[in-house]
Amino acid sequence: MFRKILIANRGEIACRIIKTAKRMGLSTVAVYSDADADALHVEMADEAVRLGPPPAAQSYLLIDKIVAACKATGAEAVHPGYGFLSERAAFANALAEANIVFIGPNIRAIEAMGDKIESKKFASAANVSVVPGYLGVIENAEEAVTIARDIGYPVMLKASAGGGGKGMRVAFTDAEVIEGFTRARSEAASSFGDDRVFVEKFIVNPRHIEIQVLGDKHGNVIHLNERECSIQRRNQKVIEEAPSPLLDEKTRREMGAQAVALAQAVNYDSAGTVEFVAGQDKSFYFLEMNTRLQVEHPVTELITGVDLVEQMIRVAAGEPLQLKQENVKINGWAVESRIYAEDPTRNFLPSVGRLVKYRPPEEKREGGVAVRNDTGVTEGREISIHYDPMIAKLVTHAPDRLRAIVAQADALDRFVIDGIRHNIPFLSSLMQSPRWRSGNLSTGFISEEYPEGFSSPEPRGDLAHTLAAIATLMDHIGNERKRKISGQLRGGRPVEFERERVCMLGEQRFDVCVEAQGEALIVRFAEGDQRAHRVSTQWRPGELVLEGDVDGRTVYVQARSILNGYGLSHQGVDVTARVYTKREAELVAYMPKKKDAGASKHLLCPMPGLVKTIDVAEGQEVKAGEALCMVEAMKMENVLRAERDVTVKKILAKAGDSLAVDAVIMEFA
Repeated sequence: MFRKILIANRGEIACRIIKTAKRMGLSTVAVYSDADADALHVEMADEAVRLGPPPAAQSYLLIDKIVAACKATGAEAVHPGYGFLSERAAFANALAEANIVFIGPNIRAIEAMGDKIESKKFASAANVSVVPGYLGVIENAEEAVTIARDIGYPVMLKASAGGGGKGMRVAFTDAEVIEGFTRARSEAASSFGDDRVFVEKFIVNPRHIEIQVLGDKHGNVIHLNERECSIQRRNQKVIEEAPSPLLDEKTRREMGAQAVALAQAVNYDSAGTVEFVAGQDKSFYFLEMNTRLQVEHPVTELITGVDLVEQMIRVAAGEPLQLKQENVKINGWAVESRIYAEDPTRNFLPSVGRLVKYRPPEEKREGGVAVRNDTGVTEGREISIHYDPMIAKLVTHAPDRLRAIVAQADALDRFVIDGIRHNIPFLSSLMQSPRWRSGNLSTGFISEEYPEGFSSPEPRGDLAHTLAAIATLMDHIGNERKRKISGQLRGGRPVEFERERVCMLGEQRFDVCVEAQGEALIVRFAEGDQRAHRVSTQWRPGELVLEGDVDGRTVYVQARSILNGYGLSHQGVDVTARVYTKREAELVAYMPKKKDAGASKHLLCPMPGLVKTIDVAEGQEVKAGEALCMVEAMKMENVLRAERDVTVKKILAKAGDSLAVDAVIMEFA
């Protein structure tokens, strides 16, 4: 076994690998760019080596510097994590030449499976069913159009060296092929240094299911069942689960057998993933093989009890697998949500800045339910423009799917992030979706369920009454606290407890009658719900998360102090709550309302980024939906489009400019 390993990565995956290495008694070496000098993975490792400036091309992608870091620290092996150099045969080869072990598959397997075009040719030769497509190198957009017409629309354009949803576009028309080919090629070149793009048939209403495989250097290969990764946005996974609600035991065996056969054909000797696109009828086709650890590996670990990072390290050290296929079981259900630094209400645009507050739910196992949070950040650290916007992976495990989902929803309600925009409200809302809970999934789920994009829903029905009751209880607790402040000027009579209150949730009004009952509060609504709701909590003003009991049901609500009230977040709903006496409510009605300033006459940069193109000219009339410019941030190219018909009055930025958030790009007449 090794004594010291180097982790050629950053963020949560570097921290995840370090945890297992330490448990195994191994010393660890971190590498970092200038942007990550005080990052968590640097703090956790035993040693750390600087690579260079923040851009990945000048730091984490420099093979020679990582090899030099191994030699300088005496690291005997390198774990590449995912992304960056994890699927580069040249990296594995450079390590081999320096007598350093690559904790991953052999170079032949990387070369055969790591290239999406070659892997499909290889799979076809191995009699693995593949999606119809054109696997040759496509020279230009016109050739891509010809090929797409031959295959039949819709088609998928994919970067050969791609991953993480980058360099991928779905096209339904010739025009979309032309635009998609250009964008996919550009993203592929900037993210992977390889601009090759191929075309394949896009399966309508598909599901994305993958099989985890594990092999050793002694010819043993097994699979660890499947993961469902159909909840995607822009071809990037958002929520994963294991096992899949689609598969039956027969289909699971067939998919597993194909995955193992493919791995055996290349003498696969590490952890890897064979990805399939599946129809709702359980038909399936090979997509690609990822010759590395997947982002979503924790759900497999939780249902099988296998530490994949440990297995990769042991296999790389030459140890045979101790696990046999017949011993691989499915224990319960696991669900993973990817927490991203992005604004779901602004078309998921990336968000950067300081994590003013970062309080994830406690990691624990209790009552058969486990909560796990894989992260690479801590409170006070920066989310950088230079890297992927993922903050953490929140994973829950329970005896069955519904309980795993409920645990995930509760954990999301307890996950506090402030200082940047994030996608937790969107994830929380999705967890409540009846379609999601039923398991009726496809890769088009998000676009179908949120066709107009995501906006915080208005609380309705039982949810509205729950939040109104919680807000009333919080107001009661605050009033009780205020009455105990010493030195107050008292009137001629003591302060009386007023039973009739008015709770405003945003613009919704609820007239309630309240009664204190020990530490609990009985809340009755004047209209609609005539039941008496009993609410109680140990929450105190200033705490970020309220854990309360509503009619015997535990709820978690995030509470932020605002002027004369609280901002409440629960199940994807984000609403202001203010509680008044009857007289206060009468007076508030006379307060002037802030008027809407109307549509903006400026195009503002939605995130710090690099202007790649300006697509209009001064004086040009632009229709709603037409492209205005493109800004690159966090390795993604974001096209900014006109929200209404406008005339461009003045352009204040040019291609190549690096802009701060809310910088003015252009003015409209």
